[in-house]
Amino acid sequence: MKLFFSTSKIVLLVSLFIMFNACSKSENAVVSETPVIPWDGFVPAATADIVMYEINPSSFSASKNLQGITNRLDNIKALGINTIWIMPIYPIGVTNSFGSPYCIKDYTSVRSSLGNLQDLKNLVTAAHQKGIAVLLDWVANHTSWDNTWITTNPYWYTHNSSGQIISPAGTGWNDVADLDFNNTAMRTAMINAMKYWVTEANVDGFRCDAADYVPYDFWAQANTALKTIPNKQLILLAEGSRADHFTAGFQMNFAWDYLGTEKGVFGTTQASANTFFTTNASEYSVVPNGKKKLRFTTNHDESNIATPISVYGGNNGALAASVVSIYLQGVPLLYCGQEVGVSSTATYNGTNTIDWTANSAMLAAYTDLFSFYNASSTARTGVLTTYSDANVVVFSKVSASQQVLVLDNIRNSSQTLAVPTALQGDWTNALTGSSVTLSASLGLTSFQYMILKR
Repeated sequence: MKLFFSTSKIVLLVSLFIMFNACSKSENAVVSETPVIPWDGFVPAATADIVMYEINPSSFSASKNLQGITNRLDNIKALGINTIWIMPIYPIGVTNSFGSPYCIKDYTSVRSSLGNLQDLKNLVTAAHQKGIAVLLDWVANHTSWDNTWITTNPYWYTHNSSGQIISPAGTGWNDVADLDFNNTAMRTAMINAMKYWVTEANVDGFRCDAADYVPYDFWAQANTALKTIPNKQLILLAEGSRADHFTAGFQMNFAWDYLGTEKGVFGTTQASANTFFTTNASEYSVVPNGKKKLRFTTNHDESNIATPISVYGGNNGALAASVVSIYLQGVPLLYCGQEVGVSSTATYNGTNTIDWTANSAMLAAYTDLFSFYNASSTARTGVLTTYSDANVVVFSKVSASQQVLVLDNIRNSSQTLAVPTALQGDWTNALTGSSVTLSASLGLTSFQYMILKR
């Protein structure tokens, strides 16, 4: 069909084109040397300053939806959290499924039981207003068996010698179908789906599930593409331990070796407290400057098997374990309900709801731990010095303005610490404000910890 324009209309169209082109160039310009400010003015915490909180929507509130998370943002903020990671919000597949939220039926929809896109937008907006970043859980390695990709693009999946689509090899994850990352079209569709949530809902990044199972070059491609989105700083976390995650563009990955050490120290092997430092040094030997390991005592996978209360020897043991994971050298992660001492794995299966009034003393203890951690740049990024003892974790962080000392009895019995000469003298208890003088020996009760400063 032909279109006819008058001379005046042509002039107007040309003028509008020039104006639009000029505005686009200005708005999309990014200067790498200066911070990029998101459109709503929110800037996520720098990597070293992140305090992360994992949310399982099915147990987090009685409504078990996104609004239930929005309603508790003030509580999350009061705890000292500046970044939340929400477990997968997408529709769950039915074929061969046992109901895992990691069985993704549609990458660009919100699961109806959780709400809709507007509910997610409202959550992100409210979180940003409180200084909290929002990460979505991203499952790149596989989809559900009834994902539309299987019927429309079966060649996007891994096939066996008989031409059948298979589950991820060697995993036992029979509820999901393995994606083939040799397929360029699939990779493009995956990256576009990730971009969708950033541009449509203004989310602040992703926790990328089973990242070790996905090839390096895809993560490099995806993270590079995500970082080109104008006016957005993203937090990118890999659930894996490969060293190449960092060169692929992730700021953090999981400290799985550290978790194993922690279980050994507090568990039946009663390994030496010094193994924390050995593992810490080993993990960071391949971490570039400015990048971090995510440290935790539990997460959704772990608490589905056993909660921190049983793993670390009760409430006090769980707190003692958290002190090391928060203060040693990583980015700390707390799993929802951990702060009120959830002791039953059944709480997280979708049937029950976390009782937020269950353990006010434990909640206060976690709040105090994070309050000082957030207030002290030395506690987060000071130069680490470790001290040897089999039963008490002892380390300090030092900056030009402050010294922070962590003393943590990791045994369910009283211990006497021979205090190193360099640490003797006057201190202030960072959690209570009281004065403390360390002499040549210090007695600590079962699972007692002290955070000191001077």
